[in-house]
Amino acid sequence: VQLVESGGDLVQPGGSLNLSCAASPGILNSDIVGWYRQPAGKERELVATITGPRSRTTRKYTDSVKDRFTISRDHVKETVTLQMNELKPEDSAMYYCNLISGLSANSWWGQGTQVTVSS
Repeated sequence: VQLVESGGDLVQPGGSLNLSCAASPGILNSDIVGWYRQPAGKERELVATITGPRSRTTRKYTDSVKDRFTISRDHVKETVTLQMNELKPEDSAMYYCNLISGLSANSWWGQGTQVTVSS
């Protein structure tokens, strides 16, 4: 599995960004795809996860991003998107995409995309 993130940028506080994770060969309904972030000098933390088919999608968020971030999946393009609104300086971090196989439990990581929130 190859994961490629994109969309990171420098944005002002209160702004928005849309991160994308493209997965090849693709994403199964049983897979868990997550966005993690790692601020400089700190440990990596889970931001949001998504799993399941269209009719029964399960999303989870860490408390600090609830009501501001939305994770979604495009079943045709095989991408997982993290829509980030009302960004704060503390959201600044390298953001990584992760996929856990629902069949093998193997885990893969992307190379990361940098998000910087600053005025």
